[in-house]
Amino acid sequence: GICYFPPLDGPRSSMPAEIPHPHSEYSQWKFKLFRVKSMERAPAPSQPLTAKDAVLGSTMSAASIIQSESGAGPESVMKLCFGGKSKENVESTGERVDRKLEEMDTHMNHLRCLCRLCGTTLRKVNGLVHEVHSDLDSRDKGVLRKMGCKSTSWPEVILKVFKVDVTGDTEAVHPLTFCHRCWMAAIRGGGVCSFSRMIVPEWEPHSSLCTLCFPKKCSFQRTGRKRRRSIPRVQSLAKRSRWEHVKSIPVGERKVLRPFGNRQHSFILRGWKRPSIQREQWLNISHCTKDHLSTDLISGKLPVDFLYSFTCLVCAHLLSDPLQLPCGHLFCRSCIQKYTCVVGSHCPACKLPCDPSALISPDKAFLSALYSLPLLCPREGCGEQVRLESFHKHIKDHDLRVTDKEIQLSEINNNLLASKGGRPRQHLLSLTRRAQKHRLRNLKNHVRIFADKEEGGDLKSVCMTLLLLALRSGNEHRQADELEAMIQGKGFGLHPAVCLAIRVNTFLSCSQYHKLYRTVKAISGRQIFQPLYTLRAAEKELLPGFHQFEWQPALKNVSTSCNVGIINGLSGWGSSVDDSPIETIARRFRYDVALVSALKDLEEDIMEGLREKGLEDSACTSGFNVMIKECCDGMGDVNEKHGGGPVVPEKAVRFSFTIMSVSVIADDDEKEATIFTEPKPNSELSCKPLCLIFVDESDHETLTALLGPIVAERNAMKNSRLILSLGGLPRFFSFQFRGTGYDEKMVREMEGLEASGSTYICTLCDSSRAQASQNMVLHSITRCHEENLERYEIWRTNPFSESIEELRDRVKGVTAKPFMETQPTLDALHCDIGNATEFYKIFQDEIGEVYRKGNPSREERHSWRSALDKQLRKKMKLKPVMRMNGNYARRLMTLEAVDAVCELVPSEERREALRELMRLYLQMKPVWRATCPAKECPDQLCRYSFNSQRFAGILSTAFKYRYNGKITNYLHKTLAHVPEIVERDGSIGAWASEGNESANKLFRRFRKMNARQSKIFELEDVLKHHWLYTSKYLQKFMEAHKDSVEALQATIDPLEKLDDDMTLEANHF
Repeated sequence: GICYFPPLDGPRSSMPAEIPHPHSEYSQWKFKLFRVKSMERAPAPSQPLTAKDAVLGSTMSAASIIQSESGAGPESVMKLCFGGKSKENVESTGERVDRKLEEMDTHMNHLRCLCRLCGTTLRKVNGLVHEVHSDLDSRDKGVLRKMGCKSTSWPEVILKVFKVDVTGDTEAVHPLTFCHRCWMAAIRGGGVCSFSRMIVPEWEPHSSLCTLCFPKKCSFQRTGRKRRRSIPRVQSLAKRSRWEHVKSIPVGERKVLRPFGNRQHSFILRGWKRPSIQREQWLNISHCTKDHLSTDLISGKLPVDFLYSFTCLVCAHLLSDPLQLPCGHLFCRSCIQKYTCVVGSHCPACKLPCDPSALISPDKAFLSALYSLPLLCPREGCGEQVRLESFHKHIKDHDLRVTDKEIQLSEINNNLLASKGGRPRQHLLSLTRRAQKHRLRNLKNHVRIFADKEEGGDLKSVCMTLLLLALRSGNEHRQADELEAMIQGKGFGLHPAVCLAIRVNTFLSCSQYHKLYRTVKAISGRQIFQPLYTLRAAEKELLPGFHQFEWQPALKNVSTSCNVGIINGLSGWGSSVDDSPIETIARRFRYDVALVSALKDLEEDIMEGLREKGLEDSACTSGFNVMIKECCDGMGDVNEKHGGGPVVPEKAVRFSFTIMSVSVIADDDEKEATIFTEPKPNSELSCKPLCLIFVDESDHETLTALLGPIVAERNAMKNSRLILSLGGLPRFFSFQFRGTGYDEKMVREMEGLEASGSTYICTLCDSSRAQASQNMVLHSITRCHEENLERYEIWRTNPFSESIEELRDRVKGVTAKPFMETQPTLDALHCDIGNATEFYKIFQDEIGEVYRKGNPSREERHSWRSALDKQLRKKMKLKPVMRMNGNYARRLMTLEAVDAVCELVPSEERREALRELMRLYLQMKPVWRATCPAKECPDQLCRYSFNSQRFAGILSTAFKYRYNGKITNYLHKTLAHVPEIVERDGSIGAWASEGNESANKLFRRFRKMNARQSKIFELEDVLKHHWLYTSKYLQKFMEAHKDSVEALQATIDPLEKLDDDMTLEANHF
């Protein structure tokens, strides 16, 4: 393969004697370059030569001179460079240009017949042909709009679905149409993604080695040799190199395009054999003639193409348990498995390589059409037309009829109870389940055959009917009536969700519920309540971690897994700030998973709201906005003291959330429409628990470490959108979080402020206690989370080198790092409790006439408090409490309580001042307690500023002895900030923490219900059952079964109920 030349005397004499072979890589590149230059840039005979062409011509003439000097003619040089004569050497320039144009025209005609996206010939695909660069018509646009796609042209859809940019396509390189199959793939993917495994080919310009125009091998085309006929054998594939055994892309009829890589791609001709010879060889592999059905059994004349689609391409029989390859061809399961084991892992029809694990089941519609094919029974004298799915059963029925008498005789012999000298035959019910199946196998086969033939395969109804007839024949009419009611769907058994709702709402432990289940079943003889395992199955659908979802974009530093249940709240925190292990227990749900479960729980309410607003699915493509209320509060000492508890109190903190509203903006409307609003925002039934921690709420470092992951998940969800299936369609959800359900102590912990006794009295403004007492009304909200962070940095760095008092005055009491953003608002529940505590102290001072005296002693104050408690207990039936709570505060802040207190106040003037103060307070209270004050109390809202100024005037005059230079935190917020908060948020009472506070008693109930050895499992059970307690799904079941006690009594003793009904009917007549 190496040529040697004699040395030349010219300038090339210094070249090496060894020259590469003319068919090496370098010579091929040189050959291509020469052909392209000569065909594209050669001028016509009538055109003058340019300067560049003149230089090129002079160079070529010089080369010809050198060749003539060396004794080599032009023919030998052309043979040396090109391997022989070429058409370009003997044709003129004009003829070469015309031939080039003809080749381009032929190439473009080939492109017009192919699909741009899959490379398939368009005539092979049934359906319309679609243009690549056209706009979407109204029908396609409407279909994609319902799926959330807003594209208006096909290039945008193709870029999203097939990841191919077709905007720069040209007619000479790319096809300009695509087939109906690719159109279906784009529509099914919603214009966003593709569910097919299609590989889009790469299209290249026309060249001398074009795979579309010259599909044959170069060696055959050059030499013209006759192809040798291949010897028939099982392995019909041509031998390929290693890099050819990859997935190929179908283009045209008998051509495949190799995937594009470092090598030059080209078309491959598949080895072809006569189908009859191939099937004879493949039948020797599959051996399925006796098992699979022939196509000759089909009754009636069906189209050949239709029949061919239900035929196995290996054995030519009807498909049996069909499987589908990625290329789309169908085969019997046994045939394709044996074929791939013997021949190799490739498709028998198109020779494409395939992985055995890529075999999938066909579409359900195809299977339905296959199993409904009509077949004629081949038995003599039958001629019945049977569906394919019941053909084998029909043949077995023939076989059973032939040997029916023999089977009956064998059953009689098998069921004889005569002793044969061995172990006595045991009763059927005393056997194991396996032995029972073995003994009843013949009866089971008979019943199945009868059910398939007469009852459409409903085996359960046949067995229940047999049992019903047996009970009737034995005069067991009561059990027969129950069984008949169950058959008719009127059974007495409760739904598992109803049983779960009863268990959760009655706080029954697993053992208590199981005892109830067994007792009711033993007394009534019926399974009214469901066993525990069915309740656990119902729990999984209601707890977080069951539903699938997706975030777009994905949440930062949050796992994409959806099946996440209760997790350890200490995960990721090995040690605390002091490098010592955290001695606490924390269990929580992942925030995003919990929100998904809560939204699925509200699915019926959200869809009902859409129907009431008259909004269609196609008009809600912008997504839904969800408003979340967050609550966090300490539960105090939750230790179960049974005689000897720990010395240190066991305190707990719960973080929970409530879905306040769900709104949507329609495409044709700019106004946001609210489709769901929580009817009871302050109920413990709507406050869903997220995290339970055994920790003291005043421990700032530990609380920061444990709530840090929740804060991170919350911040990540603010910048992303949730994709969740609701109402059968994927929908977008955006979330807004408001941390409003915190008391004064928790707000100061989260925002890094000083304690409640600090000089800086308010968490909403920068006023000190003295400033607030001097000006009780005129203040505005100035604090925010970002400003508190900046002030903490000033406190930490002290950039101005100030003293501790000056620095404290500069940062306005921010001495710790804020770790969670809270909404600057007023908590209505703690406002009532705080104000009631202050009025309780005012009552004591008025009884003792402190306005006349100086500083009373402790004994005097104790006597005044005793007198007040005695009077309230006598008149209002209020028992004294160690600590003010919500119920005591509501009963204390009434005019009746003031009248009772005024009986102990000696001065009539002071009595009138107390009554006026309480009257003004009761007029202001509905404004911050109402869920929607603009609708519920518009008059009090309009007069609030006037009433607050009168209230402040009375405090600064009649009660000056108590409010001279000081005022309580909640009185300041009540008088100064309520109108501004209502104007901004619309309500204060709806965003209160009353639901979270009401759930404190639930924690103790659930803890007592799930008492276990380990506190870890105990905390998990409490969190799980508290979540189920707040489920809207279970609450609806409880509302539907309010009279469950009467229903239970009726099921236990139905005879009395029946007698009562008969008596009523007799009286009526």
